[in-house]
Amino acid sequence: MSVKSRAYSAAILVAIIIGLSFMFVKISLQFATPLDALAHRFSIAFMGMTLFMASTGISLGAVRSGVKKIVFLAAFYPVMFFGFQAFGMQTVSSAEAGIIQAAVPVFTLMLSALWLKETSSLKQKLAIGLSVLGVVYIMLMNGAGSSGFLLAGMILILLSVMSQSVYQVLTRKLTRNVSVLLITYVSTLVGFLVFNAASLTQHVLNGTITAFFQPFSHADYTFATLYLGILSTLVTSYLTAYALSVLPAFQMSVFGNLTIVITMAAGMIFLQEPLYGYHYIGALMIILGVIGANTARVKESQTLVPIIK
Repeated sequence: MSVKSRAYSAAILVAIIIGLSFMFVKISLQFATPLDALAHRFSIAFMGMTLFMASTGISLGAVRSGVKKIVFLAAFYPVMFFGFQAFGMQTVSSAEAGIIQAAVPVFTLMLSALWLKETSSLKQKLAIGLSVLGVVYIMLMNGAGSSGFLLAGMILILLSVMSQSVYQVLTRKLTRNVSVLLITYVSTLVGFLVFNAASLTQHVLNGTITAFFQPFSHADYTFATLYLGILSTLVTSYLTAYALSVLPAFQMSVFGNLTIVITMAAGMIFLQEPLYGYHYIGALMIILGVIGANTARVKESQTLVPIIK
């Protein structure tokens, strides 16, 4: 398998994992506050990543050096991305969040042109537009357009989307000089420290410190947190960073729209939610957009060499 094929495979896996994660986020928020859920999620992710790093033989000196370069990036992802998402999904439905999520390729395309000097053809721009329209079409036909957004939640999800776009662009630039594995580890470490500090501070102020681990008494919460901590946080961070070391940032962002299709399938299979004709039409628009954006010729300001081969 070629380097680019592995990058495409990584992007598709990220879309699948994140597509299923919406369901698990909803489950976790039934038993815990957003800060507790994020603290538990990143504790599991950090422990898993630490064990993996120990097996690779990477020195702590390399990690300390990497912190200086990556900590700014980690402020956008995972801190702002997951933080805004968790609090936003308390008030915004999955359908409403999906509409806002469709803005990722737009922000990423603009930021890529501004910061990385990446260019895209007219065909690629049209393909991105088609993919975004497919997402919007599904959500509007599903009734989201008439369901009254809660302004605060909508703003939080939009900020989450913007954080993801900034992260995708900055990661692509950083992977020219920094190991993908190191980016993943330091980002996970920052998330672990920030969310645990915030959660424990909240419990101390409220006098509820003994309730910190209480959500784990529920099997559904434990399973959801393991999925979110290992697959949706740790694995996707690594796969995203790897894919961005090969693919242009805006191409990677278009794969994110596949998460909507995965979310639809998960709802039908696991939640017995019905699918109608407009779901399939919108899904086809999304898939055609992804294919179009990734088969069109890409012109970049310079040739990039992937960190991992």
